[in-house]
Amino acid sequence: MQKKQNDITPDAEDLFKDWQPETIEYDPDVDGSEEHMIRDEMLEEKERLKDSITELKEKNRGDRKIRR
Repeated sequence: MQKKQNDITPDAEDLFKDWQPETIEYDPDVDGSEEHMIRDEMLEEKERLKDSITELKEKNRGDRKIRR
């Protein structure tokens, strides 16, 4: 006789019936207080590069028309 999947693993309700959520405090030393600045710098650099690539493509295209 085969066992059902429910017989092998406990239900999620049984696993988490005693679980109590806890409040976690933000700590800049642990959580990396400068990560948002690094991300902003990278996004600004990406925008700058995108603009320069678009400008170079337009310059390379010259008078040719592009259909879209």
